[in-house]
Amino acid sequence: MGNWIINNGLTALILVVWMGINIFLFVWFYFFYDLGDQFFYTRHLLGSALAWARAPAAVLNFNCMLILLPVCRNLLSLVRGSFVCCARSMRKQLDKNLSFHKLAAYMIALMTAVHIIAHLLNVEWYNNSRQGVYDKLSTALSNLEDGTNTTYLNPIRKTDMIPTHLMFTTIAGLTGIIITLALILIITSSMEVVRRSYFEVFWYTHHLFIIFFAGLVFHGAGRIVRSQTKTDPPHNYTICKDLSDQWGKIPECPIPQFAGGFPQTWMWVIGPMFLYLCERIVRFIRYTQPVQYRKIVMRPSKVLELQLVKNGFKMDVGQYIFINCPSISQLEWHPFTMTSAPEEDFFSVHIRSAGDWTNKLIEIMEKLPVGAQGPKLGVDGPFGTASEDVFDYEVAMLVGAGIGVTPFASILKSIWYKFKTSDPKLRTRKIYFYWLCRETYAFEWFADLLQVLEREMEERGMGHFLTYKLYLTGWDQSLADFFNVNFDKDTDVVTGLKQKTNIGRPIWIKSLNKFAKKIPRMSVVGTFLCGPVVLAKVLKNRCAKFSDVDPRKTKFYFNMENF
Repeated sequence: MGNWIINNGLTALILVVWMGINIFLFVWFYFFYDLGDQFFYTRHLLGSALAWARAPAAVLNFNCMLILLPVCRNLLSLVRGSFVCCARSMRKQLDKNLSFHKLAAYMIALMTAVHIIAHLLNVEWYNNSRQGVYDKLSTALSNLEDGTNTTYLNPIRKTDMIPTHLMFTTIAGLTGIIITLALILIITSSMEVVRRSYFEVFWYTHHLFIIFFAGLVFHGAGRIVRSQTKTDPPHNYTICKDLSDQWGKIPECPIPQFAGGFPQTWMWVIGPMFLYLCERIVRFIRYTQPVQYRKIVMRPSKVLELQLVKNGFKMDVGQYIFINCPSISQLEWHPFTMTSAPEEDFFSVHIRSAGDWTNKLIEIMEKLPVGAQGPKLGVDGPFGTASEDVFDYEVAMLVGAGIGVTPFASILKSIWYKFKTSDPKLRTRKIYFYWLCRETYAFEWFADLLQVLEREMEERGMGHFLTYKLYLTGWDQSLADFFNVNFDKDTDVVTGLKQKTNIGRPIWIKSLNKFAKKIPRMSVVGTFLCGPVVLAKVLKNRCAKFSDVDPRKTKFYFNMENF
């Protein structure tokens, strides 16, 4: 249990607080509408469906307030910078922004379903009351009207009106339909199978959030849920509920007056909407700033390397940027981790062919004459990630799978520069680097950097600083035989490095067990992964297993790239 707390304690606390607020809002508003005197007559028409419609609405407001904040990337980078002196666990939470974004979305979807079902029942019961299906009191309440038609209770004002007419002719009904359709499209297109195979569908439909929030702001303006207002003399429902035929005829029972509640949703979401608007303005300003090509290189495995220059651009290790290519799409922006070091006078990204957009970009670059400038690019960023914190640990374990090695290329390059300048601020004393690739040629573009680092460490007598292991996960028997035949050679037959390439996958339980024994006590190991979710689950569990709450023993902190 203690091991789990080290890696997940603060995250669990935040989730408990978030869930606690959701439960509190639901319960509070449920009983507010279920027990409030001003809603006695409304409950008589609608029963418990009134409370079941309004309680989810309160939870919806709260989560709609939260859902935009995790995608305000510039705001998160600003907050991350302000936490630079705080505990690493606090900064670590910012790297889970998309997970929290999804969590808020799931809650919105659930509460929307409950809200819709309850209101569909409400509309049916409103209609039945108007038709005189229920008791005398329900009929009397439904027949209430005045000269200005404002103090009624039942929104169905005519006996020949069908419920569908109410849904398509009122503000609440129309905006509700629009919001629901937008939400369905957003959620279904966000499924991983759609997002990975048809990213453009995901990207475009996700921007229906503009329609969703616009409808949300106006949804409550219909004031379809109404409560009793004070009159002079007062209408006491405990006395008058059984005297509906005497309303307005005796002083004790004046005709009850009703009014819709003041719309509140806009007060919940106006702040996040303003922050997100500022976010988009900043992104647009960055988009208009010119980007120059320094170098365009096609690497093995159909990987494109772009070295770019932009005035005033400053980065840190492991950060990422969003790139837009107007000649492919004016609206699509795609995230890429930078592979350059902060010490270099340019920034670079490595782009793997993994979809329509990346395929088109690579095709354009392949057709360019040597030395020519590529198409216009828009660059937004840089934005912070978990890898920024790598130099805060004395011991770091870096795990990259395929193109997921990109943030660690930045880190290892930066280390090389720090060694060249003998940077006294370098706190890290040991780095373990694991790189898993499916094909042999995928190692080629990064092997030259490892060769330089390998030589540099030996010349400085610090060969122990970097321990790296390369794993080839896609292989057959003939390839394995080839490796065995050439095993005695001084350098690896694939990479040219002294460290030989391993066939298969690492056995993480053995690797971390060795770390825990080799590393001095009281050490904190930062484990950083850029790779698939399946691998993340394994590593996260292993880090929890080998971490100890005893301050005198080793602790493993798991971090994952998430953008």
